[in-house]
Amino acid sequence: MQQNNTVTEFILLGLTQNPKRQKMVFVIFFIFYVGTVVGNLLIIVTIKFSRTLGSPMYFFLFHLSLADSCFSTSIAPRLLVDSLSAKKIISYNECMTQVFALHLFGCMEIFVLILMAADRYVAICKPLHYPTIMRRQVCTVLIILAWIGSFIHSIAQIILALRLPFCGPNLIDHYCCDLQPLLKLACMDTYRINLLLVSNSGAICSSSFVILMISYVVILHSLRNHSGEGRKKALSTCTSHIIVVILFFGPCIFIYTRPPTTFPMDKMVAVFYTIGTPFLNPIIYTLRNAEVKNAMRKLWHIKIASESKR
Repeated sequence: MQQNNTVTEFILLGLTQNPKRQKMVFVIFFIFYVGTVVGNLLIIVTIKFSRTLGSPMYFFLFHLSLADSCFSTSIAPRLLVDSLSAKKIISYNECMTQVFALHLFGCMEIFVLILMAADRYVAICKPLHYPTIMRRQVCTVLIILAWIGSFIHSIAQIILALRLPFCGPNLIDHYCCDLQPLLKLACMDTYRINLLLVSNSGAICSSSFVILMISYVVILHSLRNHSGEGRKKALSTCTSHIIVVILFFGPCIFIYTRPPTTFPMDKMVAVFYTIGTPFLNPIIYTLRNAEVKNAMRKLWHIKIASESKR
């Protein structure tokens, strides 16, 4: 599918060209990336080894943290290295790999957020049928389908990227490779490819956001019939989910559901869903979730106790 290209590498312009600001970018995003990896790995380990976090919601949270870690790792290390480099060169193959990884793990995050919303809907609106509907076998099948769907989406994106011929400019006004900035460099009419991009990535973002917001409106409406304690717990969980949904989907919709134009603010908007959301997810799900915090305390207490016995 690859076209004949005279361009074998690209130059990423990054977030800034100012050397002092580049050092600031390194420090800030190094903290963000380390926080993202540590926070998400902490959630993964806690859910994996905690006996109290065996419900479907935490099964999906496990895969959300996994997707967040991989999503951030597909972008942040390159951004950190480039912020210390005089010339930010990325080869054609590396660029295409980053496009694939970006959409694979980003799409997976979208599908897991939908599954988490579905889990909360069944738990709150159909509590008597919850153990039957959301049994472990069903959840496992749903996660497998989510990975398959993400892979298909990524294949579609990489096919579009490989069809783009590059025969001149190779300066990407971004800190990572993605289809939108690559379309500006292609030496062909990209109108049809942009339509395919909007109908794929744009449609997934927009439709998923609408589905999620409708589901949470239905869930919040049904909470009126619950007891005070049950309503408080469910409201806390749903609020966490809604915050994550807005932070992730707002920038995604802005980037992927518009005509083939780029704006100076695109890079900063992209930071929200590529760097910001993976960093904030562990904080939101940990600080607003008593069960996760208690499980972490117990896990570390057992770890410290076992080490002291040695």
